[in-house]
Amino acid sequence: MKIKTKLILAVGVLFIMITILSALGIRQVNVLAGDTKNILVDNYLSLEHSRNMYKILDSNERDKAAFDKFKTYLEKQKTNVTEVGEDELTDDLSEHFEALQKDPKNVMLLEKLRGDLNGIMKLNMDSIKRKSNTAELTAEDSILWMSLTSSFCFIIGFVLIVNLPGYIADPIKSLTDSILQIAAKNYSQRVYFKGHGEFGALAKSFNTMAEKLQEYSASDLSKVMMEKKRIDTLINNMHDPVIGLDENYKVLFANDEALKITGIKSSDLIGKPAHEAALTNDLIRSLTKDLVAPPNTPEKEQPLKIYADGRESYFEKDIISISIVPTGETDKKKIGSVIILRNITAYKELDAAKTNFIATVSHEFKTPIAAMKMSLQLLENEQTGKLNEEQKHLVESIKDDANRLLRTTGELLNITQVETGKTSINITSCDVSSLITETVESNKIQAASKNIKLETAVPISFPDILADEEKTQWIMSNLISNAIRYSYENSSIYITATQHEKTIEISVKDTGLGIPENYLNRVFDKYFRVPGTQKEGTGLGLAISKEFMEAQGGTILVTSGTGEGSCFTLVFQRSF
Repeated sequence: MKIKTKLILAVGVLFIMITILSALGIRQVNVLAGDTKNILVDNYLSLEHSRNMYKILDSNERDKAAFDKFKTYLEKQKTNVTEVGEDELTDDLSEHFEALQKDPKNVMLLEKLRGDLNGIMKLNMDSIKRKSNTAELTAEDSILWMSLTSSFCFIIGFVLIVNLPGYIADPIKSLTDSILQIAAKNYSQRVYFKGHGEFGALAKSFNTMAEKLQEYSASDLSKVMMEKKRIDTLINNMHDPVIGLDENYKVLFANDEALKITGIKSSDLIGKPAHEAALTNDLIRSLTKDLVAPPNTPEKEQPLKIYADGRESYFEKDIISISIVPTGETDKKKIGSVIILRNITAYKELDAAKTNFIATVSHEFKTPIAAMKMSLQLLENEQTGKLNEEQKHLVESIKDDANRLLRTTGELLNITQVETGKTSINITSCDVSSLITETVESNKIQAASKNIKLETAVPISFPDILADEEKTQWIMSNLISNAIRYSYENSSIYITATQHEKTIEISVKDTGLGIPENYLNRVFDKYFRVPGTQKEGTGLGLAISKEFMEAQGGTILVTSGTGEGSCFTLVFQRSF
């Protein structure tokens, strides 16, 4: 509980007690006043009226003025009848007075009047005595209640007076003593307060400060300097360029390799904000642009081509964010970043050599494969001689192998074009219905071999797309061919087209084996094939399709699940 809340509660309790005590006192005084008022109003006036009437009777005056005066007091008495039996006595007094008026000299009537007055006076005197006893009891009760309430308030007030100052002052004194200990370089001093209020938070902050001071005090400056030299030597001996920045993007260090490829002197880079160096150096600007303004949609970054070691070299940029948990805290805090450039020139050269080799071999394969196909056509021609059934079967088998080898060679040539950046793209306005029809026709024979239906759904007057017609037919043919290969016999493959505000989607959906979810993000990788797949293939078709789609400004998507089939969707820009 916070100190402010406790103070409010304490003052509130005192206020409530004072209010209760005041209310009780006022109530008891009002009760006593009521009892006193009853005596004055109810009984004193009756006694006063009776005494006055007694005086008139004792004066022996029997004239009209005396009777009128007596009658006046009698009427007042009639209006002040308050006690039990007083009404009967007043009636008797009135009756005897009326008789006396008729016979003023009747001594017996005078005695009866005096008796009536005595009765009224005695009745009121007894009532006064009784009410006085009641008032006395009320006063005693008031004293008792006032005493109990005052005692309770005194105890509560005493407890607050004894404990509240100590509750506030003791932690402050303890904290003051601890601060004096810290000032005396006793950094092991700690403060412990119970609860989670202000003092608990203050103690936590104080202990965090003490821990940091103790950590700093325990560190050996010479040891720190030696470690710094060791780290600097290690960084400078790295073959990869390395640049370190603090949380404000000021350059902390740059090894010799980094200085060499950037062409900047150490004095012009280290200790300076990165954006200042970027103003005069394109490479520094390229290295730090993602630090200052990270891209909204991160993409796979292409290797950097940098002239180094007398030749064009390739580097992969890797930015490592450095975060620590400060002593006494729980949240991580970023303290800087390290930019590492990994030299991948040797791998790029090997990759280029591999691509050139594949391109050369694939190109050289096409001529003998074409010759093989020509020979097979001649063998199938009956003019060169008839073949028996076994020979025909062998020719068909060789023909299938030749087609498969030709398709693989074509895929290898396509992938080498993609890798070398020599793919030519001719974007035109293409009719979707014609594209689908031509692609389906080219795959009907393959589908018929497994009794698979190719079902198309293209709305009438469908908008054109912006695409390379040749590349798009190759992509769609590859998707349909894959769907046929991985579908069950006697099934169906659905080729559909849907339009949106700015895009057109062409989908190829099968009902085959499907692709496990954990492999979906890898199906477009070169040479990747789902483990356990028994179907033939090079693992290049989808990779080439993805590259061709991106070259056209489109996208290829896939949704699938084991046993649910697969759906590949091509997204094109509309031709308005």
